[in-house]
Amino acid sequence: MSDAGLRSATADAGDAGFADFFALLKPRVMTLVVFTAFVGLYAAPVSVHPLVGFAAILFIAVGGGASGALNMWWDSDIDRVMRRTRARPIPTGRITEAEAFGFGMALAGFAVILLWLATNALAAALLAFTIFFYVVIYSMWLKRSTPQNIVIGGAAGAFPPMIGWAAATGSIGIEAVLMFALIFMWTPPHFWALALFMKSDYDDAGVPMLTVTHGRRVTRTHILVYTVLLAGLALGAGFTALGGPIYLTVAVVLNALFLRGAWAIWRRDETAAEADGYRVEKRFFRDSLFYLFAHFGAIALDTAAAPFWGGVW
Repeated sequence: MSDAGLRSATADAGDAGFADFFALLKPRVMTLVVFTAFVGLYAAPVSVHPLVGFAAILFIAVGGGASGALNMWWDSDIDRVMRRTRARPIPTGRITEAEAFGFGMALAGFAVILLWLATNALAAALLAFTIFFYVVIYSMWLKRSTPQNIVIGGAAGAFPPMIGWAAATGSIGIEAVLMFALIFMWTPPHFWALALFMKSDYDDAGVPMLTVTHGRRVTRTHILVYTVLLAGLALGAGFTALGGPIYLTVAVVLNALFLRGAWAIWRRDETAAEADGYRVEKRFFRDSLFYLFAHFGAIALDTAAAPFWGGVW
């Protein structure tokens, strides 16, 4: 079906419903935002009242959703072209660009102001900067201008644990910086693996992903290099105040597996990869999601178990 036909078929169903506006928030991405922000808040060396903690995570989630809505507003033209995104609410005509913009801006203001009232000015400022970075720096500038879009733009997704930490402490500690760095270094291999098997989408939309500007062979090398750097960072963090026996065990096992996956991707011949439907690349992409959740889950478990370790760790 053509884009026009797709929009017409869906628009006839009536006005946008709750599910359409919820889809604007990118709920799958929000899950990662909520979880890493929670770990940042929970791992902080300051006790936070449960209601304050709940409010902080809620407003960080709303801010993340606002970023998603504003990203969809700006990227609606390329979303109509890419197979992966053409079923989103704006390309299908269920929500107009103006509605998405207004919705996103309202949520952004709501989230920043209420996070400030519930916690402190630093956490609110970090949330405001994160929204600005994702929408303006990444979506409006980097995404369409440089193959380093996902490298620099990855900072936007790395801020939530730092915001959670700041909400609890009113400051930014080295542990918060390490959590930021873990997500920042994880983002490029995660998205480049996706780009390997979705290259035609970025070609069609004119987005200068590394696969488009430099080819799949170079992208495979970049995935391997960044995975090696990520593994070094992740393992090193296990020997800081952020780590613990659970985290270090998880980091050793998962980084060994992740490195093996990156090596397998690097060795792949394009003809063979295309013949089997990019099976190895898709598995690496899926595993990368578990990788990040497992590392942050281990940080939370070590924090919970800290009284039992005593002076042992």
